[in-house]
Amino acid sequence: MDRAWEPQYDDVMTIALFQIDPRDAVANTLRDVQAGEVALGVTVTSDVPKGHKIAVRPIAAGAPVHKFGFPIGRATQPIAPGEHVHVHNVATALETSGSYTYRPAFEAPAPRAGRGEFLGYRRADGRVGTRNEIWVLPTVGCVGRTAEKIAALAQQRFAGRVDGIHAFAHPFGCSQLGDDLEGTRAILAALANHPNAGGVLLVGLGCESNQMARLLPDITQPNLRTIGAQAAGDEVEEGLALVEALIAQAEQALRTPTPLADLVLGVKCGGSDGFSGLTANPLVGRMSDAVTAAGGAAILTEIPEIFGAEQLLMARAETAQIFDSIVGLVNGFKAYFTRHGEPVSENPSPGNIAGGITTLEEKSLGAVQKAGHATVTDVLHYGERIRRRGLTLLEAPGNDAVSSTALAAAGATVILFTTGRGTPLGFPVPTIKIASNSDLAARKPGWIDFDAGQVLAAGMDAAADALLAKIGEIASGATTASERNGEREIAIWKRGVTL
Repeated sequence: MDRAWEPQYDDVMTIALFQIDPRDAVANTLRDVQAGEVALGVTVTSDVPKGHKIAVRPIAAGAPVHKFGFPIGRATQPIAPGEHVHVHNVATALETSGSYTYRPAFEAPAPRAGRGEFLGYRRADGRVGTRNEIWVLPTVGCVGRTAEKIAALAQQRFAGRVDGIHAFAHPFGCSQLGDDLEGTRAILAALANHPNAGGVLLVGLGCESNQMARLLPDITQPNLRTIGAQAAGDEVEEGLALVEALIAQAEQALRTPTPLADLVLGVKCGGSDGFSGLTANPLVGRMSDAVTAAGGAAILTEIPEIFGAEQLLMARAETAQIFDSIVGLVNGFKAYFTRHGEPVSENPSPGNIAGGITTLEEKSLGAVQKAGHATVTDVLHYGERIRRRGLTLLEAPGNDAVSSTALAAAGATVILFTTGRGTPLGFPVPTIKIASNSDLAARKPGWIDFDAGQVLAAGMDAAADALLAKIGEIASGATTASERNGEREIAIWKRGVTL
């Protein structure tokens, strides 16, 4: 495969259809198109919603259908120019495993003016946080509500002394075995070590599988307190006293000017539509390029949502060893599906389909745009923490809550979350919601932080400058929509049996 597609936007709002690559047999609708309209030299034969695809040349039955310059599936019947191209006449061509060859093809990122900086909290180990918060982490679901009570009362009692006090409840930590329990333990330990946590209170029950004594050796957080609810007299009041002690130390931290190189971006898409691969995802790719070019790090996950586009990332593996790690990660995830008797292409979701995405290949080719053109420098397993600058590929599923939690645990200090359908979800670190289309941004201003639909009007460069400035503001303390709405949660990937 050759260079990843990067869009050019020249007066696109004056036309009804937009063909991404001259090799493509389809073009995307930029608005609702009516039967009988003529665009790109073809007459549209039926009403087609915006964000969907229309054939611009004949496609034979069984032939590959190209978008982004790459196949997004095969035609299940002959398709004439002007016809709506979607799930009724196109099917996936994905296979359950792949054989790959390392053919390096490194790409130059789009240049960005200046490297920028933000006001962050530099920790003793050199990492930089974008928030200075107290996190209350339950070791087991049995004390999830207890953790939430402690955090809520502490937020009232100690308001304003740190950036926030938050509990992250979950239903796991007991009745788990082997790797499944280890995954829960790894995520909680990684969150406890996060630079956005100026202090951490671990709340245990006492009899759970996820014993405190086993968890503590994996935690290096210097400002840490623990409590066991079964051994405590009044676990809530004792927890509040421990939080106050954590705050006394954490509130000494101050924001200081910090280079962009100290930012760790997590990149994620949820509820994608036909515009996600045209506007929001390539725009986020510019941010990945800006941060990694400055010496920082970006993390891409959602491994099932790179199926069909994985070779674009494999070609940018820094070494043959990293290439092998990507191959193992992709094929291992496909095997995870087949072990459970599920097809590897059980995606896109109903919302994706309604928004114009037809196959997983199409979704993936749009999704990998979030990685920009950065070199892949590392591959992490679920629960592992970032080790290198540049672009890291992280093992996690596509589920919004699970993958965003994994990004935070891996060390992302800001998450860029693109969406064409919208979601109120928020996660442990500042999560910037980026709408792929201006209609969503206008309808849901309480959810959305940035309108990537402006790419179509103002162009990619102007939108990239605006988004980079927004990231700097939020990394420096400006709140996101999900933070203002009190949307903070985690979700842990449950893969094993329950006792």
